[in-house]
Amino acid sequence: MGELTGITQAPEDAWERHSCGPARKGRVFYDWAAARLPAIDDFDGDAPTRDRWVLARRSLARPDEIAYYLAYAPAGTPVAELVRIAGTRWAIEEAFQAAKNECGLDQYEVRRYPGWYRHITLVMLAHAFLAAMAAAAGAGIRGATESVPAISLRSRWRKSGDSWPLAALR
Repeated sequence: MGELTGITQAPEDAWERHSCGPARKGRVFYDWAAARLPAIDDFDGDAPTRDRWVLARRSLARPDEIAYYLAYAPAGTPVAELVRIAGTRWAIEEAFQAAKNECGLDQYEVRRYPGWYRHITLVMLAHAFLAAMAAAAGAGIRGATESVPAISLRSRWRKSGDSWPLAALR
């Protein structure tokens, strides 16, 4: 894509039509403009291995509404790949919202980083567990049990003498 002369005044030939991935009603297309930002000597060094980008997304129905993204990707990453990754934003936001609603991601009252880090780690682990259980249950209902291993109800904890080592996963 060509260089942008201004974020809000991108030349018409800087816009390219890309789909950022599948949506509920099929593929959704937007016009995208991308500009590679200059390297920062103190941060990137003499031979940068990554590029910084600014992406602008313009709706086909409302071309005056433009959304912006900043990207940091390995050097040589094509714009279509940046657009595809930008399209995953909604799935990530939905996952964080579900973690807030189901596991209390936003219910921490800590004053220091270690406490916050422990809370976030445990909440995200709990959310991953719930997501895996929901996926396994959904696959069982649809009859696709061969793609998801069966869940064993037997505990993997075994008492050995005075301790409780975790049995190896099979």
